[in-house]
Amino acid sequence: MNVTDAMLPRTCKVSQVIRETHDTFTLCVENSVDGANAVFGPGQFNMLYAFGVGEVPVSISSDPAKPEMLYHTIRRVGAVTGALTRLQAGDTVGVRGPFGSGWPLSQAQGKDVVIIAGGIGLAPLRPAIIALLQERDRYGEIVILVGARSQKDLLFRKELAQWRGQGDVQVKDTINSAGREWKGNVGVVTTLIPRVRFDPANTMALLCGPEVMMRFSIRELVQCGVLDNNIYLTMERNMKCAIGFCGHCQFGPAFICKDGPVFSFSRIQQHFNVREI
Repeated sequence: MNVTDAMLPRTCKVSQVIRETHDTFTLCVENSVDGANAVFGPGQFNMLYAFGVGEVPVSISSDPAKPEMLYHTIRRVGAVTGALTRLQAGDTVGVRGPFGSGWPLSQAQGKDVVIIAGGIGLAPLRPAIIALLQERDRYGEIVILVGARSQKDLLFRKELAQWRGQGDVQVKDTINSAGREWKGNVGVVTTLIPRVRFDPANTMALLCGPEVMMRFSIRELVQCGVLDNNIYLTMERNMKCAIGFCGHCQFGPAFICKDGPVFSFSRIQQHFNVREI
């Protein structure tokens, strides 16, 4: 794909808008791309363009085996996401992509897989979870740990219940602040790590969430014995063009949009621990 084609959004029809939480929604978009470009890998993202307003990078949160429909789970935080939340079924949206690297699920075969998500970070991990469960026998223990600020901020609660109900998947969630009606875990997501079973020496960890959450999760995993090069995280920030052209998302020697957004911790460790970058 040349630069001109990569920068030109295609017009796609919105098929459904799902309200997930008080400030988060899923935009279901018909994928109008032909051939290989219709395929995406877990962890990749699209650029969504609200006509007349602007565009934002959003991870694809749908089933990779069903590329005809693209799900994008979005938190309303600014002008563009505000415009996207006002879309209805039948409206159109501009789409560029898919872009970026994905979760290395093929490298995880034969290993335990620990997934740690904070807040909306569960959305970029959802395609990976779906893919893992579709080939469940290829992996060891599958652990899904989810943290949120409050009960109303928990994403995909029905799916969390379905995954928990499978019996061969360890699923735990926790919230930072609880009311009387909450009967589950309270605290940051790292407190869940000692409560689950996995073999640190043979584990791949996939992380997505606020950087402070990922930083402390990595520290806990490393202390348990998980290798740096078996910890992967997604660095979805400052992306503007999605093709490494504008330079906004430069992270040390790498560009998050082009070289990421999924990185092994061993690759970016030197820069990830420098808070000014």
